[in-house]
Amino acid sequence: MHSQPYPDKRPGILQWAEEDRPREKLLLNGRNSLTDAELLAILIGTGSRNETAVDLAKRILKEASHDLNRLARMSVKDLCRIKGIGEAKAITILAAIELSRRRNESESTLEVPLNSSKATYAYMRPALLDLPVEQFWIILLNQSLRPIRKIKICEGGISHVVVDVRVLFKEALSELATSIVLVHNHPSGKLTPSQEDISLTRRVVSAGELLQIRVLDHLIFTNNGYYSFSDEGAL
Repeated sequence: MHSQPYPDKRPGILQWAEEDRPREKLLLNGRNSLTDAELLAILIGTGSRNETAVDLAKRILKEASHDLNRLARMSVKDLCRIKGIGEAKAITILAAIELSRRRNESESTLEVPLNSSKATYAYMRPALLDLPVEQFWIILLNQSLRPIRKIKICEGGISHVVVDVRVLFKEALSELATSIVLVHNHPSGKLTPSQEDISLTRRVVSAGELLQIRVLDHLIFTNNGYYSFSDEGAL
């Protein structure tokens, strides 16, 4: 008498509850097979009596214009304005986004020389991506152009930040940096430097010459690109 293999009693995906289908799809086909809405639905966990978690996730993405960068800029308060999203679900979504950002940041801290504006932009992207306000940072470099540290000098509003040049060079001197790169973001996405940006750059370059600390570049960062004072011959 031949023994028969036990039948696979695991229900097919269509027999799973609506809420659990994205999880089953991930188990069967891998995480790359899921849509943005399905991944978001797994984070949300449950929908409501009249709406599945996937449908709710689709509404969230619609609120963000189907742009994950825009979703990343939303706050707990913004998410809680969406019907079906409470504080706990909003926090879960933002925690997942922050983990992703930190993973990118850890990848960007590899000791590679920052010998181009492109390399500098990639290095700073995790720290400045999706910020709703302006921040001003400096990157301290050693003689091989490898980063010693990146330091946030100050934070301002949507379109303005006040930089104290003395604080900036105090940090550079304390770390014995031989050169620095200035970086600040424009939340508006505008790449053109303001007159204040130009004036500040000149002041920092002049102070650096006195202290024998070279200012290699000043990068204006946006989510979709950057302006480099060095590349444009504006240093």
